[in-house]
Amino acid sequence: MFEKLAIKSTKPAAAGSRWQQIRLGAHNVLPACLAVIPLGLALGVLLVRTGLPWWSAPLLAGLVFAGSLEFLLIGLLAVAAPLSHIALTTMVVNFRHVFYAISFPLHRVRGRGAKAYSMFALTDEAYALTVEAERENYSSARILSIQSLFHASWTISVLAGALLTGLIPESIKGLDFAVTALFTVLAIEAYKAYRSLPLSLLALISAVVASWIAPQSMMVVAMVMFLIGLSLAYLLRRGPKESEGNHAR
Repeated sequence: MFEKLAIKSTKPAAAGSRWQQIRLGAHNVLPACLAVIPLGLALGVLLVRTGLPWWSAPLLAGLVFAGSLEFLLIGLLAVAAPLSHIALTTMVVNFRHVFYAISFPLHRVRGRGAKAYSMFALTDEAYALTVEAERENYSSARILSIQSLFHASWTISVLAGALLTGLIPESIKGLDFAVTALFTVLAIEAYKAYRSLPLSLLALISAVVASWIAPQSMMVVAMVMFLIGLSLAYLLRRGPKESEGNHAR
């Protein structure tokens, strides 16, 4: 049942020049860049309406670059929250990145500076788009182009929201679903790539149970459950193989 959990073998390295790889990365990340625009505009508007100066928009988006955490930071900055409170909030909200590091293809990124930036720019969207790198054999240029273009799109969107606050209505129906729709499509594509029903069911069950027992920390709890499930599946598959090997001796 769990045999399909194994990662498929990698394909040969993608051929092409550096610019071709950058264009491929741009093609991969374009839907994510478009989907994140509504959130970026909303963050810029919220920032200005909270009382922060417009020029803090690109600083917050470009230097923090942490999506949902940035929305929380605006409120914390507005009330001058202590650094300890901000640090604790950051750790809780972004703890899921610990799990991303397990399978993120950082070894494919060349250069210390590039690796440092790649770790900094490891967002939910960037992870979802680059986790296939091991299977598809993405190049360093392609991974970095995905991350840097998404980073630029987010920063520009937030800045645009701050500058156009007076022209943007408080709510536009449907736009808040853009990122959810993006990850739904990415999940469907991931299933098509691996065709693993047990893996998909494990992820779904983890999400449903986590949202029921810990709605405030759903993401972290779901990922812990998913990791435990994968570990158990690995041990169950490994056990019979080791027994067969011992009998063969």
